[in-house]
Parts: sequence; C-alpha cells; structure tokens
Amino acid sequence: MNYKKIAVISYHTCPLSDEKDAQIGGMNTYILELSKAMAKMGFSIDIYTRLVDINSSRIVNIAPNLRVIHLPAGNCVEIPKNQLAKYIPEFLESFFKFTRENNLSYNLTNAHYYLSGLVALQIKKRFKIPLYITFHTLALMKNLVAKNKEEQATIARVKSELLLCRLADKVIATSKTDCAYINSLYNCPMDKIAVLTPGVDLKKFRPIDKKEAKKAVNADPNQKIILFVGRIEPLKGIDVALYAIKILLQEKCEYPFCLWIVGGNNIAEKKEWSKELKRLEEIRKILNIESYVRFLGKKQRSELPFYYNASEVVIMPSQYESFGITALEAMACSIPVITTDVTGISSSFDNESLLITSTSNPIMLAEKIKKLLTQEPEYKKINKNILKQVRDLSWDNIANKAASL
Repeated sequence: MNYKKIAVISYHTCPLSDEKDAQIGGMNTYILELSKAMAKMGFSIDIYTRLVDINSSRIVNIAPNLRVIHLPAGNCVEIPKNQLAKYIPEFLESFFKFTRENNLSYNLTNAHYYLSGLVALQIKKRFKIPLYITFHTLALMKNLVAKNKEEQATIARVKSELLLCRLADKVIATSKTDCAYINSLYNCPMDKIAVLTPGVDLKKFRPIDKKEAKKAVNADPNQKIILFVGRIEPLKGIDVALYAIKILLQEKCEYPFCLWIVGGNNIAEKKEWSKELKRLEEIRKILNIESYVRFLGKKQRSELPFYYNASEVVIMPSQYESFGITALEAMACSIPVITTDVTGISSSFDNESLLITSTSNPIMLAEKIKKLLTQEPEYKKINKNILKQVRDLSWDNIANKAASL
C-alpha cells in the first residue's frame, strides 16, 4: 500500500514551538523538518498536537500538503508531561470529532513519543490503519542514568513503551544504538524496527567565515569558544563540561577560551531559572570559573548557525542521547563535535577517536578539547571528514528513506 495520507501525532509538544518560542528540542525539529520534506514529495500530512494557547490558530498551514492542527484537551495551558496522560481521552474525542466533521481519513498514523503512541493506538483501532512509533527517548535508558527520583521515568511509561513495541506495526529508531536498545531491552523483533536518523538543513547550517560569525554573536575575536547547545537538564552532562573547564584552566591551556551554554529558559531573571540551571550556577561559583562560562539562554534557530561557526568545538557530554541533532547541525557548519560514547550519533565517529569521550569523565573531555584547540593540522583534517559525513543527511534524503518505509 502507498501511505500517501498520514496523521502525525505529537500530543505533548507542538513542533512549531521551537520557531515560536525559540526552544531547542531535537524532537520538534525532527517532526517538522521531516514532515516538510515528505510533503514536498507529495505526501499529505496533518500533524495533531494539544492546544496550549487559546489564542493560537487551530489550524496552521505550513506548506502545501502540510498543516498543524491544535486540538483541545484539558485547560489550554502548558501542563507537565507527567500529568498529560489523563487528558488523552479528551484529545482523542477532539481528534475523532475533527476528522468526522471534515470527512478525513488516513492511510497511516505516525506517533512521536510514548504519549502520542497511546493516542495513535486508538486511532489505529478505529481507522484500522498501521501505526508507526518513534520514541525519541527510552524510559529504561533514562532510568539507567537518572540521578534522582525526579529524573526517573514512571513505571507506567515503561509499560506503555513495552505495549507499543508489541502493538505498533513499525518502531522507528533514530540511531543504531537506539535500535539495539529497543530490540534487546523491549523485546522488539528486529524485523519490526527501522533506523531513520535525523537530518539537517544544509542551506541553513553551513560553514560561515569565523570572523563574521564571531561578530554576529558579539564574541571576542581572539577567544576560542567551546559551545554547548541543548536543553538544560541533568541528562545532558553540563556539569561534566564545567569540571572540564576547571581542569583546562589548571593545565594552563595556551589559548584564551570560554564555554558558552546555549539553551534553557530566559536567564535575565534568576527567579525564573530552572532547578538545574541554579545547580549549574552553584558549580560555576564553587569552581571559580564564572569568567570562563557563560549561560546565554535560548536562541532563535536562525541564530544557531552563527553560534556554531563562531566556536572551535561543540561538546555533547550527555549521559544518554538517542541521537543528538545539534551534533549534525554543528558538523554541517564544519565544526568538530566531541560527544560521549552513549549518544546515538557517536556511531558516526568510528574513525575519529579524538571526538569520542566517556560519560562523567571531565578529565578525558578536557583532554579532547585541549587537543582540538591546539592541534591545527588534526583540526583541519577532522573538519574535512565531518563535512563529507553530513552531505547525505539532508532532510530530503532522510525523507526519501522515510518514504521507502
């Protein structure tokens, strides 16, 4: 069957929120950019998400064949993810009402994250169509590295993911490692799993003259920037990066450098800081590295290419990452990325041991950063290699792979 008309379910987050609120989130980028590319191929795609702002347009036309539809479920406000499951019946009621009133039917439902999967299970039953699910993160893996109860996924989520692995027609993994975990930890047959990595917008994320980029982000032209881009949460290992900066200072790295951290909420008001950002600020003060670490807050996606190109190296010291879309964006800008060996994208660096570190290892991370900052020939060689690696990862190419599924 040719699945030309697709209902994409993104229940807990609107894929437009990255553009609207300048949040940095790989899942939203994945959903929106993949849908755009597939719509260009002729697929008709409706993305359904929960309405969180009463003033938002209920239907947003993104491009020919592609729209985002906001459906009411609970109060029209942001609700923590751990409280959203109870509103699924109301969301489904809104979905079936909308499709009935607009005489809509679909060939396939594609869900993102386990909550969306629970929604899509009911759509699969009612419409008798296949269900594809992409988890993006796995509860069992999050629990493996969780430092406290607040970070742990619930047993209900684990059971939901096990159920979806059993009942979905296809489980989409975002990397080879993600695929291995889904197969081994969730007893999902390999013939049910397909790997579809994120892509990258090669027109937006491209090499820019470093002097021009530094000027655009108001950076000291003589300072070498070590960059982190992502959500501010314990899983991302930003505390390890702070320790690595302290180690670099003690080793008296010969270049002036600074760690820039892009992501998180508005940092202008400390009372609005998240619990994790406050914890990182305490570490920054204890290590006495305030002048070497800058918290920049969230940035528009249109600004990110300048931040990547202004940097010498991007770091991803994550405790767990199903893929790591910011790494692709940095690589497309010809900037080396140091990542831990537990990230999905690390399998792309098989021949570049200089770019791989282990989790919770600030000494090794500092060593990798120092080598990249001081070994110019090696730096140029890596730049050349990483550009080759991302050339076939445009969203159009990823969409072609998705279409073949």
